[in-house]
Amino acid sequence: MENATNEVKPTFKILWKLTRPHTLTASFVPVSIGTVLSFPHASTKWGLFFAMMFACLIIQIATNLFNEYYDYVRGIDTAESVGIGGAIVHHGMKPKLVLNMAISLYVIALLLGIYICSQTSWWIALVGLLGMAIGYLYTGGPLPIAYTPFGEVFSGICMGCIFILISFYIQAGEINQESIMISVPIAILIGAINLSNNIRDIEEDTLGGRKTIAILIGFNKAVNLLAALFILSYLWVVIFVAFGIFSPWLLIVLLSFKKPLEAIKGFRGDKSQTPIAMKNTGLTNTMFGLFITVGYLFDFIMQNM
Repeated sequence: MENATNEVKPTFKILWKLTRPHTLTASFVPVSIGTVLSFPHASTKWGLFFAMMFACLIIQIATNLFNEYYDYVRGIDTAESVGIGGAIVHHGMKPKLVLNMAISLYVIALLLGIYICSQTSWWIALVGLLGMAIGYLYTGGPLPIAYTPFGEVFSGICMGCIFILISFYIQAGEINQESIMISVPIAILIGAINLSNNIRDIEEDTLGGRKTIAILIGFNKAVNLLAALFILSYLWVVIFVAFGIFSPWLLIVLLSFKKPLEAIKGFRGDKSQTPIAMKNTGLTNTMFGLFITVGYLFDFIMQNM
């Protein structure tokens, strides 16, 4: 950990990498879906949309910063670690600075949350505070969620289901069946991003004492589980389109099916393919979510022509 003793002035490039930008669509996509889904139910309140978008992004970035700080403190992140922001172990940023940045972002998110609640319902505050607590406890606290087999479940529910449902509620003033049903595949794919990270980090996390699902079931079964999550997400949309619950326009999501295939192929190749597999896992969530958004947008336009 001696790399962290010589403090350096953080540059924009270091700070940007610290946010783990390849994961940030996990916030952008659910808010977009929840908002577009609300179009037939109410006029869009763009102030609330942007407040929700920034609040979700800020909470996710703060969670990544807490992750960076606590993984360093617990000795899991080292100079040899891959897939991390690396501001502390690679660039010499003071751990305390990273922690203070995370806390500051939480304060900003809290202020945005107060604005959202003042315009809608104060019950949202309970959900928001719960989400922020989970973000901190993911790697902070006496029993970090990330050290258990439940990291994928918590990240999927919080950033998939809850982000979509709140985004829909603050626009439409209600939660309906479709908003709940469409949040499921998004939650699954966000959990898949988490699982892919844990697959990559099996060796390091084992040394660090983590008990992730990837460690408990082993590499090959974890990759098979990832493949199953991808298949379930796409089948979910196809089945509910067939039953008339989702618009047929949502089948446009099938155009993104190449990405999960490439992700699985990458994980089953040699280790040099792992970064590509990680990228394609993130792109699966991004493209899936954006196609769902476009599908709902096309459906709304066609319904109002």
